[in-house]
Amino acid sequence: MELKFYNTLTKTKEIFKPLKGNEVRIYTCGPTVYKDATIGNMRAYIFMDTLRRVLKYNGYSLKHVMNITDVGHLVSDGDEGEDKMLKSAREEGKTPLEIAEIYTKRFLNDLEDLNINLPEIICKATDNISEMIEFVKGLVENGYAYETSTAIYFDVSKLDKYGILSGINLKEQKAGARVEVDKEKRNPYDFALWIKAPENHLMKWESPWGLCYPGWHIECSTMSRKYLGDEFDIHTGGVDHIPTHHENEIAQSKGLTGKNPARFWMHGEFLLIDGGKMSKSLGNVYLLRDIKEKGFLPLSYKLFCFSSSYRNKLNFTWEAMENANKSLIKLREAYQKHSNGKETIDEEIINNYENKFHEAINDDLNMPLAMSYVWEAAKEPRKSKQIAELLLKFDTVLGLKIDEEIKEEKVEVPEDVKELVEKRNQAKTNKNWEEADKLRVEIQEKGYNIKDTKQGVIIEKYKGEQ
Repeated sequence: MELKFYNTLTKTKEIFKPLKGNEVRIYTCGPTVYKDATIGNMRAYIFMDTLRRVLKYNGYSLKHVMNITDVGHLVSDGDEGEDKMLKSAREEGKTPLEIAEIYTKRFLNDLEDLNINLPEIICKATDNISEMIEFVKGLVENGYAYETSTAIYFDVSKLDKYGILSGINLKEQKAGARVEVDKEKRNPYDFALWIKAPENHLMKWESPWGLCYPGWHIECSTMSRKYLGDEFDIHTGGVDHIPTHHENEIAQSKGLTGKNPARFWMHGEFLLIDGGKMSKSLGNVYLLRDIKEKGFLPLSYKLFCFSSSYRNKLNFTWEAMENANKSLIKLREAYQKHSNGKETIDEEIINNYENKFHEAINDDLNMPLAMSYVWEAAKEPRKSKQIAELLLKFDTVLGLKIDEEIKEEKVEVPEDVKELVEKRNQAKTNKNWEEADKLRVEIQEKGYNIKDTKQGVIIEKYKGEQ
């Protein structure tokens, strides 16, 4: 069956075939592990997971790489500001390595809670410094990079075209209007490949240009080439990567190899919160643990994400989450009823359900349409093991664990934990959120976790980082 994806590079939906044989080679921009990943970040990895599952459903094998950025990502997407890892380390009183370990673990735990299949290769930026140095040396030798007193810059004027993803036309840009102008830069849009480290900089490595640390963009170009070669099939990320990070990745790769590294560039859209942006100032930066603490199943967030195309903005509300949670429970109940069913259904009907589902997922991961066929099958009035088996097959794409029973765990709660819960309730009533968070951590340290639901607070055994 024909498989089509929307390609940001060509701005069209194209038939997908791997460049080589039956193996699909993919690179995904992973997290910068300086803080907890938000549910907006998680939407991008749900998209990544769905893409993996759809490719496997179509019989392809995968070689998929995802990076962990633990150095080099500045607080700005340009070349100004400090490294996000160093900023977080200073604020939390930890080393950059400790920060990376903490937030990498939390990120992977969130992926597990969402039943997201891990890429075949997960690589850290700090483990690939020598390869980055060789990449930068190659760009200098090819005439695409130059040295200043602060960095090694990529010279965008050397490219035949810069901006093939975003459509930016450098000739029409007014220098300094949108980009901070460094007087040593040859062009305002030149970007740092390798940054010379100040004396007190914590993360730096020996290089031909002295003690330095990598720019964010060079990391992905280096690691994608190391593990996947000069050209591979698909590069994924969020739409926020298009105008800077991914443009610069393409520029670097073309400067070294003369090739655009990926044939397909696929991007997931933003998650909105109550119709607006996620913002600390608005107090709506939600994590997966916030969903769990409200008593919702983590996988209900995944089901919620299937309500819209990955290429459309999606509006998150707690009411929508409540509906998604109820829907997940109903889907699991429907599976159980069919698994206990005795009736027989014509194979033609089963095949019709399956073909419609397959056509939907193969049309650029059309999950809203695919889910309509899942529900059509689940609501089949004749209860049949054939439907149960079909739903399990669908779930190899959905990853919702529809065969998992929901069990309520009875927990004996010590008096001292109950007292802490009561103190936290009072702190929340007084809108003392900082105190409430501290008490939640204290409760976790005693081996328990709490969920805020409409019916009140639920106390359960703590199972590690939430």
